[in-house]
Amino acid sequence: MSASPTLISSVQRAFRLLEAASAHENGAPAKQLARETGLPLGTAYHLLRTLMHDGYLRKLDDGGFVLGDRLQSLHSGGRGQTMIGRVRPVLSALRDELSSAAYLTLYEDGEIRVSEIVDGPRAPRVDLWVGFEDAGHATALGKAVLRELDDQGRKDYLSRHTLNDLTPHTVTTAAELVRRLETASPAPAVTDLEEYALGTVCVAVPVYSGSMPGSIGVSMPRSRLDRLDEIRDRLVPTADRVTRTLSLTM
Repeated sequence: MSASPTLISSVQRAFRLLEAASAHENGAPAKQLARETGLPLGTAYHLLRTLMHDGYLRKLDDGGFVLGDRLQSLHSGGRGQTMIGRVRPVLSALRDELSSAAYLTLYEDGEIRVSEIVDGPRAPRVDLWVGFEDAGHATALGKAVLRELDDQGRKDYLSRHTLNDLTPHTVTTAAELVRRLETASPAPAVTDLEEYALGTVCVAVPVYSGSMPGSIGVSMPRSRLDRLDEIRDRLVPTADRVTRTLSLTM
């Protein structure tokens, strides 16, 4: 017979208290939570203080306990993991079909952030030698997001970010960047022709998670530039699939 697992009783008790507190929208006092969980009042007090100190519970003015902000952040993080988990197979298929590293970005809290990269030995990722939040203007992924923003949203982003000169091909003025975004064709694909890293080109198209814009794209050596049309044609239906998948996780 296999040995029974080692269980930490204090952890179990803490979770029981959290479950009990979650059942009371307007909060419940320590005595009530102790009674509902079958815990000695002294034990309940110690655990409640610890959970409150770490942000998992919050004590109201009337002495009742409700769930804290820390649990909300855990919940949001869990939803994010679920979302990425559902999109990853789509990106993996894209990587395998095009022999290129595949990327997903989302525009969160005013920043263009890489949410996932799927690469492999035959499809290496770009060396992100400059933080992506400081290079949205120089990447196809970032420009695909910027093109989706309205005028005010784009102005807000550009007012908070320096257009750093990363290669001789990088656009470093806001006016020229906006002009290129508005005249780039064929939509909806956006390219980065060695603007972020010499020797590397990227193609990206927009996706959405609800109302939040993002992008998917692939990177490849400049020697494969002749495949741009093929890659654009493959990215557009994939982006539609990613948007549908992201919407299912809202």
